[in-house]
Amino acid sequence: MTQQFSVAGQTAVVTGGTKGIGRAIAERFVAEGADVAICSRTEEDVDEAVEALNEVSGGSAVGRACDVRDSEEVQALVDAAAEEFGTVDCLVNNAGASFMAGFEDISENGWQSIVDVNLTGTYNCTQAAREHLVDGGGTVINLASVAGQKGSPYMSHYGAAKAAIINLTSTLGYEWAGDGVRVNCIAPGYVATPGVASQMGVEPGEIDRDDIDRNVGVSEEIADVAQFLASDASTFIVGETITARGVPDIEETPNA
Repeated sequence: MTQQFSVAGQTAVVTGGTKGIGRAIAERFVAEGADVAICSRTEEDVDEAVEALNEVSGGSAVGRACDVRDSEEVQALVDAAAEEFGTVDCLVNNAGASFMAGFEDISENGWQSIVDVNLTGTYNCTQAAREHLVDGGGTVINLASVAGQKGSPYMSHYGAAKAAIINLTSTLGYEWAGDGVRVNCIAPGYVATPGVASQMGVEPGEIDRDDIDRNVGVSEEIADVAQFLASDASTFIVGETITARGVPDIEETPNA
C-alpha cells in the first residue's frame, strides 16, 4: 500500500463498532495496523466483536458497553482508549438509529430518541475526544446519510439529524483546523447492513463490487472511504462530506 493511505500505528475510537458499517471500519483499521476501541449498548455484542477483532492480524481492539447519549459513558470510553493505547488519533462517529414513519406519526419521544442517538451522540463523542485529538493532531469522521442531504420520505427525524451532522462537520472543519484536527463526513446511500438487508432483501454476498451500475453498496466500501479520511492521503480535505451511494438518481443527472 502507498504509505500515505496507511493508518498503521493510529488509535481509533469507533462508535457502534459491533455491526454493519462500524464493524467493517473497525476490522479494516485493525487489519491495517491500527488499535481500535469500539462500543455498543450491549455488553454481549461488544465482547463478541472485540474477540473477533483481536483474531485479525494487525492492531488490537478493546471495547465497552456505552450509550452515546450519555456523556459520562462516552468520556469513559474515550479515556479507556487513551489509557490502553496512549492516545486517540481518530474518532469515527458511526453510532446511529432510525425507524420509518410519516412525520405526523412521529411522537415527541420518537423524535427526541433519533436526534439524541444520531446528533447528540456525535456531539458527546466529539467533545470527549477533542483533548486527545488536539494533542496529537487527529481526525474526526462523522457518518451522515444521503437522507441528510436531500431528505427522504418517512425519515424526517433521521434526515434532520443527519443534516445537522453535515452542517456540524463543515463548522468544526473550520473551527478545529487551526488545532491540527481534520473533521470530515461520509454520507452513505443504501448499504447492505443487517438493517437495510432486512428491509430490501439484499444480502452483502449478492453485491458485486465490480458492478458499477448499482445503488446498493457493502460496508467495506464505506470502510475504504473512512480509511482514506483517517490517512495522510486526505490532508487537503477538511470539513467535507463525501457521498457514497453508487449511481445518482436520474433527476440529478444534468441535461445533455
